[in-house]
Amino acid sequence: MPPIPKELTVGELARRSGVSTSALRFYEREGLIRSRRTTGNQRRYPRDTLRRVAFIRVSQRVGIPLTTIHDALRVLPEGRAPTQEEWACVSQNWRADLDRRIAQLLKLRDELVDCIGCGCLTLERCVLANPYDVLGEEGAGPRRLQVD
Repeated sequence: MPPIPKELTVGELARRSGVSTSALRFYEREGLIRSRRTTGNQRRYPRDTLRRVAFIRVSQRVGIPLTTIHDALRVLPEGRAPTQEEWACVSQNWRADLDRRIAQLLKLRDELVDCIGCGCLTLERCVLANPYDVLGEEGAGPRRLQVD
């Protein structure tokens, strides 16, 4: 069995991670991942980049902004896969934000068919759920579905 290479080409990284080469180049421009250049100016990524790309994809999927992902990746070590404790530290920092997002999604799921408190007063139901547009006095947007 041949030895496992320590570095991946951009094509290999794309294939293994399921992320397009253009997205990988974007991640690199944004400082989320790093590569070295060969003498032929080709990108080579350390194998631990696979884990970083997986982390980026999962984080994006749950709605974490790239700037927040970037900040998290800055505290993780370069050149090796983070330990379980290091990943736990990063995830702990996101817990309150994720809990807030979950609460907002649950509220949206449970109340979307009802008045959302937008202040439109165009539906018969709005007059009952938001008489005299009292929610409009609280500010713009869907007042009943916002989670503070």
